[in-house]
Amino acid sequence: MPDSSFLVPHPSLSEAPAPPLVSIVALCYNHAPFVREALDSIRAQTYPNLEVWLVDDASTDDSPAILQEYAAQNPGWHLLLLPENLKNCRAFNQAFWQCRGEFVVDFATDDVLLPERVASQVAAFQALPASYGVVYSNAELIDENGQLLRLHHRPDRHGRLRPRPASGWVFADVLDHYFICTPTMMMRRAVLARLGGYDEALSYEDFDFWVRASRDWQFFYQEAVTTRRRRHPRSMSTKAYQPNDPYLASNIAVCHKALGLLRTPWEQAALATCLRWELRQAVRRGRYPEARQVLGLLRQTARFTPLDWALAAWSHLRSRISG
Repeated sequence: MPDSSFLVPHPSLSEAPAPPLVSIVALCYNHAPFVREALDSIRAQTYPNLEVWLVDDASTDDSPAILQEYAAQNPGWHLLLLPENLKNCRAFNQAFWQCRGEFVVDFATDDVLLPERVASQVAAFQALPASYGVVYSNAELIDENGQLLRLHHRPDRHGRLRPRPASGWVFADVLDHYFICTPTMMMRRAVLARLGGYDEALSYEDFDFWVRASRDWQFFYQEAVTTRRRRHPRSMSTKAYQPNDPYLASNIAVCHKALGLLRTPWEQAALATCLRWELRQAVRRGRYPEARQVLGLLRQTARFTPLDWALAAWSHLRSRISG
């Protein structure tokens, strides 16, 4: 009889390493009509190693009660009921600095995760070099009643996706044009930690995160639909550029940051393209003080075109008239 001290377990009988932990930070603010579907989509994930944080940003509807119900049904889930409205960036950070996942999903509870979402994005990360910090994908855009509107990335008549996705070093791309569907992103925790989480001085996190993260990390576009993004009158994206909405001010602050991160003439030209877009939105919405801020940044990145001069003159005139 062989000495049992020399017996080696058969590889098939040894324990497989645990899959990476993924933290889902589910942010809720007055999402009562949608939150059950959103949380059910977390429970439907096929990926086995999830950490879930439910964060209510001082909702005034029935959302807190629904979150408490789901937290009671899922004892491993964490619940944060914030006593005052902190807005998206600060509310997310409350959970981020407590979560432990190697990868993180920032999930608004008016959206829906498709069942293979987490599993497919973890697999994508595991097939990529460690320099990749973000995986994002296509999404279905749905209305308030869950009816399909269209895809976020959709083919034009030549078969090219619009908006055009990009992979690799995408710093210039995120300045040049909007293409990432934010709810589809899975982020490497190390990226957010190095950035200090979301910038809490801003009201909107996505543009700032793309710019700062893409300077030092690569992004990967996953050609799959992983998420259903809801468009409705109360969603943050529908308020952008409206009077008194802080979206424009946030974008201007991010452009200030981007100016200090430029390395190549191509990146400088991309920032000029971004600034001209923000300038047109500011003038179109009558946001003339902000338009003048954008013009100041544009002057540092590019020569003024005739249209730039015309918008500058109009903004100056309207600012004087309005006081």
